Amino acid sequence: MTPKIPPGREGFIPHLVCDPCIEAIAFYEKAFGAKELFRLPMDGTDKIMHCEMSINGHSFMMADDFPEYCDGASQTATSLGGTPVTLHRYVPDCDAAIAQAEQAGATVRMPATDMFWGDRYGVVIDPFGHKWSFATPQRSVPPEELTEAMKAMPPGS
Repeated sequence: MTPKIPPGREGFIPHLVCDPCIEAIAFYEKAFGAKELFRLPMDGTDKIMHCEMSINGHSFMMADDFPEYCDGASQTATSLGGTPVTLHRYVPDCDAAIAQAEQAGATVRMPATDMFWGDRYGVVIDPFGHKWSFATPQRSVPPEELTEAMKAMPPGS
């Protein structure tokens, strides 16, 4: 019999490398209302081998950077010069979510803006180099209107 997948761990689960992870835990609690579910510290150090956190009942994992286990290469977003990955969240109030993240120490990359696809949308970079976007649905946009809005966009926008 196949074991049942635990609640909150269905589907896609991000796993972030943060340095130091202990500070990331505190930041994500303050900035995003995350809850710590489990922590596995590395004996004899202040590093975290594994931490499970949850936002609105959905898990994500974190760990400290351990270059000694990755051929000496750091795996943090800051050491890599950023990340092409965006962690996206739908929230009841995009502006409030961005303000909360900024007050906790995130950098606003794109302020909340009403977008042509119908969401109010904005982006922050957390102190550990990870990109988070927030959206609040404002209206349903028919496919034809989306297509026309895309055609009207200036190049490079």
